[in-house]
Amino acid sequence: MFILGDASHYKGGDVEHGEPDMFGTVHRGGLIVPILITYLLLVFIFSIERFIVIGKASGTSSVDAFVKRIQGFLNTGNIDAAVAECDKQKGSVANVIKAGLKKYREMETDATMDVDQKSLAIQKDIEEATALEMPMLEQNLTIIATLVSIGTLTGLLGTVRGMIVAFAALATSGAASSTQLANGISEALINTAIGILTSCLSIIMYNVFTSKIDGLTYAIDETGFSIVQTFAASHKR
Repeated sequence: MFILGDASHYKGGDVEHGEPDMFGTVHRGGLIVPILITYLLLVFIFSIERFIVIGKASGTSSVDAFVKRIQGFLNTGNIDAAVAECDKQKGSVANVIKAGLKKYREMETDATMDVDQKSLAIQKDIEEATALEMPMLEQNLTIIATLVSIGTLTGLLGTVRGMIVAFAALATSGAASSTQLANGISEALINTAIGILTSCLSIIMYNVFTSKIDGLTYAIDETGFSIVQTFAASHKR
């Protein structure tokens, strides 16, 4: 009402009868438009939030380079250096790997279990640490996924409402004006346009974040497997 519906967006400053520019056309889209704009803003807000959180979860440097450094330390049996590298890297991936390395140290001094039991204990500890970190990475993705569907559906609802209003106005006027009908349809389709835009952005962002999370999960699984295999190989009798 105060931004899109400002008189400056209408020719001659006439909000009721003046020809609107792009912002004025959006304003004339009806009551559903503010809801659609809210959806669009939510996509931007949660996308920025996820970029920040997943960026922090990745750590201070490239995850792939970090995994390679950890594997190099494991190959040489330098567990202390691997732990120090986790402290330097930070983030969810480093937290999970550090938990696995701590369990690795504990198992080295445990005399109550055999090698297979110790390897399983390390693997279980890594899985538990992963289970604690994953909810933080996937938080709010459900909202973005929901906006994929309701963005388009709400846009269609606004379009249908606009078409009903347009045809009802023609029916009561008693004269079928093609210009009036075209304007009504144009205003109604604004809802569909914003709804589709919201859904498209939601799909793109959801797939981007899912791909990033899958990459982090793969890095955790790869390094965790290396930890377990290194322990089993170096403690065989």
